[in-house]
Amino acid sequence: MLVERHSPPARDTGTAPGLPHGSPPRTNARRTAGLLLAVGLLLAVVVASIAIGAKDIPAGQVWHGLFHPSGTDDDVVVRELRLPRTLLGLLVGAALGMAGAAMQALTRNPLADPGLLGVNAGAAAAVVSAMSFFGVGSTTGYVWWALAGAAAISVLVYAVGGSRSATPVRLALAGTAVTALLQGWTSAVELTDHAALDRMRFWQVGSLAAADMSTVRQVAPFLAAGTLIALGAARSLNAVALGDDTARALGAGLARTRALVMLAVTLLCGAATAACGPIVFVGLMVPHVVRGITGPDMRWILPYTAVLSPVLLLGSDVVGRLVARPAELQVGIVTAVLGGPVFIALVRRRRMAEL
Repeated sequence: MLVERHSPPARDTGTAPGLPHGSPPRTNARRTAGLLLAVGLLLAVVVASIAIGAKDIPAGQVWHGLFHPSGTDDDVVVRELRLPRTLLGLLVGAALGMAGAAMQALTRNPLADPGLLGVNAGAAAAVVSAMSFFGVGSTTGYVWWALAGAAAISVLVYAVGGSRSATPVRLALAGTAVTALLQGWTSAVELTDHAALDRMRFWQVGSLAAADMSTVRQVAPFLAAGTLIALGAARSLNAVALGDDTARALGAGLARTRALVMLAVTLLCGAATAACGPIVFVGLMVPHVVRGITGPDMRWILPYTAVLSPVLLLGSDVVGRLVARPAELQVGIVTAVLGGPVFIALVRRRRMAEL
């Protein structure tokens, strides 16, 4: 006689959509420990960013300037120059890294970065146009124009790529075409307006040198909103990374996920680009490194990237202050010089090549 056997109800393993097996507790413990180590490394880099610069300031005076300021020259340097610069580097680094990780998952392209959909190019083109045609010269103006440009180009790319029927390939092709057009426009405006070119020199290569607390306060709400949206889309991105058919089978809303991720990338990249220029490479390399540590789960990739990307950006900024002392190299130049060889080494490794 056949007896029907009832299987016990499946337990919730916490597996994200698209990941067939839950992570063992030991694996999660290692990931948590690694994240704590990354936070410790970030704190060390933050201390170095505040303490190191063109002017030598003793550690005791740095502490005094942060917590017991009395208006001395050293206190002013620490509180008015280095502290805002460090805070902005933290925010921008995390934003660029998370935007890059989200873009790579959304487009299923390991070489994607925040510039793939034309977001950075849209922000830069809007700022250049504002400088040349409307005389905008303040950070406040840059922020709003860059956000407007990034948002407009994101909508344009989404529409050209097929809107609700958009695919990763069509979005990437649309972004590449729009980026080329915008770069041509930006170059044309700069060549015909020397005043705008002079104002754009340091901003366009990527720099934290002009940071102040006003800039930090202006961009922080946009970066916070973009971060929350990206983290909220992590589970859906796990499914999208496996392909459209699999994602639909797992119940992920493709159109909604793509729209939310593009909104997050617009907020993160638009605000970051407005604050310190189109810094490249951070959003490309750091997610690669993180995937080698955490695996493909976006619920771990995004927090790790948010911590390690500022390590790269602030570390590069500190190096730029030291190598050309008492002058400095802009952080966008240093990230490219330092990150290029590291990225080449990573992609040549068999493990990274298989991602």
